[in-house]
Amino acid sequence: MNAEQLRAMQAPVKQRYRDTPDAARVLARAEARLDRDDIACTVPSWHGDVTAGLHQSTGGSGEQACSADMLLEALVACAGVTLQAVATASGVTIRSGRVIAEGTWDARGTLGIDRSVPVGLSEIALRFEIDSDADPAKLERMIQTTERYCVILQTLRNPPRITVG
Repeated sequence: MNAEQLRAMQAPVKQRYRDTPDAARVLARAEARLDRDDIACTVPSWHGDVTAGLHQSTGGSGEQACSADMLLEALVACAGVTLQAVATASGVTIRSGRVIAEGTWDARGTLGIDRSVPVGLSEIALRFEIDSDADPAKLERMIQTTERYCVILQTLRNPPRITVG
């Protein structure tokens, strides 16, 4: 896809959202079905079911998906798609590339060993490895634009209000 094709594809969508701002509000939804026989749950996704369970550092076998890894997978997927869209709109050809996220969390928090230790990821590093002929300044601007428009990155940086019911 080139920049012209991307603009043509997005033009009617953008116009609809300009004309009807409420139409731009998108509901994202996920669901987990609890496993009666294991400390696990099944998350249906577009590519099939994913079974998530305890991480090895909390007593799990390591055979089931880790929720922290799934969060990082969502981050790199969103950043990768956003980067590709930014590159396309900018007319930059990316020969190959990778988006890598690494997060750190302390299992003592989630296991309740030390209440002063936070539960959850405390640090996330996001890295872009891009093979392109574009000059480094252009690539840096593309990464900055990706940061600005990546839904998952912005959600992590500016957490939404969460209600539990």
